[in-house]
Amino acid sequence: MELNHIRQQIDLVDKDLVALLEKRMQLVTEVSQYKREKQQPVLDSVREQTVLKKAAAYVENKEFENSIVSIFSDIMKHSRAYQTSKLEE
Repeated sequence: MELNHIRQQIDLVDKDLVALLEKRMQLVTEVSQYKREKQQPVLDSVREQTVLKKAAAYVENKEFENSIVSIFSDIMKHSRAYQTSKLEE
């Protein structure tokens, strides 16, 4: 397969990922509204560990597991930062 074709495929996957991440962030916004109403902290470490374990379990090619779990950890870090910014409004 040619490099340009592989990169085109990556671009298509990236487009899908962006759409899914936007949907996730919309839901994170709802979570922050709920936490504001219920006066709950942004960090829920039990929930985060559960999400990371689920992400690891979803990985079919275990060669990618550490990288994918790390990506999910980063996603949650940015989600927490976003929630914090929403709670400070």
